[in-house]
Amino acid sequence: MAYTTNELINGAYYASGILSREFETASSQQIAEGLQFLNNIITEKVVDEGMIPYESTYSSNFIAGQEVYFIPNIIQIDTLVFFKDSVRYSMKYTKRNLYFGSPRVNNIKALPFMWFWERQLGGGNLYIYFSPDQNYPLEIHGISRLPSLTLNQDMSLVLDEFFITYLRYALAQRLCSEYGYTIPEGVQIQLGKYEAFINKKSRILDLSLTKVSTLQKQSTYNWAFVNLGRGWTPY
Repeated sequence: MAYTTNELINGAYYASGILSREFETASSQQIAEGLQFLNNIITEKVVDEGMIPYESTYSSNFIAGQEVYFIPNIIQIDTLVFFKDSVRYSMKYTKRNLYFGSPRVNNIKALPFMWFWERQLGGGNLYIYFSPDQNYPLEIHGISRLPSLTLNQDMSLVLDEFFITYLRYALAQRLCSEYGYTIPEGVQIQLGKYEAFINKKSRILDLSLTKVSTLQKQSTYNWAFVNLGRGWTPY
C-alpha cells in the first residue's frame, strides 16, 4: 500500500502533539520544513551506518595502472573482490598506517591483493596495491547512504514499513526539538525501541574468529613474490 512522504510528515506532526489529528492538517510551510528535517535525519545515517538496515552491491572495473578509485555513495565496505578468467579473487584490507606508511615498490603492476578505504564527500576513495596489470571487473558489498526523499514520494517503493515507522517517530522527536515542544513519552519509547531493533538486529555481526600463529613469519616482498606469484600465495 502506498505511503507518501506527506502522510509521514503529517503523522509526525500528530505524534508530536504539535497538530491535532482530528482538527488540523499541516500547512505547506510545515510540510516543507518537515521534509527538510526528515532528509536531515536520513543524511545523519551516513555517520551512523548501524542505523542503515540495507546492504548494497557496487560493480565497476579496476583500470590497468590505476591505484585510486572514487566510489560514490558507499559509506562502508564489507567485502571487495575482483574477477579474472571466471575466477573470483579476494583482497586483504589493510589499515591506514600500513597502507600509506610502510615501505613498498610503487611501480609494480600485478594482481592487486590489498586495499584501504577512506570516506570523502559524496562517497569515498578506494586505494589498491598492486596497481592492476590489466582491467578487472570488481564487486563491492557494503553499505550505501540512503537517498533523499521528495514531496509526495511513495516511500513504500524504497523503504520497508518498519523503517518508515521509525522515521515517523524520529521526525516527531525532531519537530518537538525544533518547535520547542516537550517530546511525548510514547514517542520516546517507540523511537528507542525501533532504534535498538534496527541498530542491533538488522545487520548481523560476523563474530567468527581467525587464529593467527605467533610462529608465522611476516611475508616480505621480493622479486619472486612479485614476478612469479604476482602477489598471490597458496595459503
